[in-house]
Amino acid sequence: MSKSETESYKAKEPRAETIADAVAALRRGGVIVFPTETLYGLGADALDFTAVEKIFQLKGRDSAQPIPALVADREMLDSLVAEVSPLTEKLIARFWPGPLTIVLPARRNFPGQLMNSTGGVGVRISSHPIATELVRMLGRPLTATSANPTGKSAARTVGEARDYFAGHIDIFVDGGELTSKSGSTVIEIKGNSLTIIREGEIGKSELQRVLGKGRIL
Repeated sequence: MSKSETESYKAKEPRAETIADAVAALRRGGVIVFPTETLYGLGADALDFTAVEKIFQLKGRDSAQPIPALVADREMLDSLVAEVSPLTEKLIARFWPGPLTIVLPARRNFPGQLMNSTGGVGVRISSHPIATELVRMLGRPLTATSANPTGKSAARTVGEARDYFAGHIDIFVDGGELTSKSGSTVIEIKGNSLTIIREGEIGKSELQRVLGKGRIL
């Protein structure tokens, strides 16, 4: 790698203190903008009721539409969900870390803002190194809803996110321009079948190759 290429690469890397500042803001109950493997997200401590409410307000989002969360590892996943079925295990083995959000039965006393009407919570492990590091350093689940007001185009650059939220969010973690054309695929597991809630980066055909036909409703 040439000197100019090295300098260009370093310029794109977030400073270590930027991530540290972001984690400090999260621990204070703040909201940040950060990159995921698909789109820029609005991040808050997913177990902090007040912080999550800020995200609903920023987005103008209906409280009946739950917000998904990122986890760092299997231990954090198990702290959120009541069970992980064999079907789910297959999907985790194939698609995590990556853009597949799986709605699973939440544990009792779980924050209602993250649960859907059937008591499920959407979770995934991100494949983006910045997102993963943020969750790991925070030590708690991180919300991962797209960084845009409801009805507006999802932000694929920090500049676009600033246009939406300047003056309302202090920490914008820059991961460069994101090239995803859609968000994560969202599915819900029920028994031995699954329902596609939103088809994103991972298509139905990819899911069928892992699970076989007849499992997708």
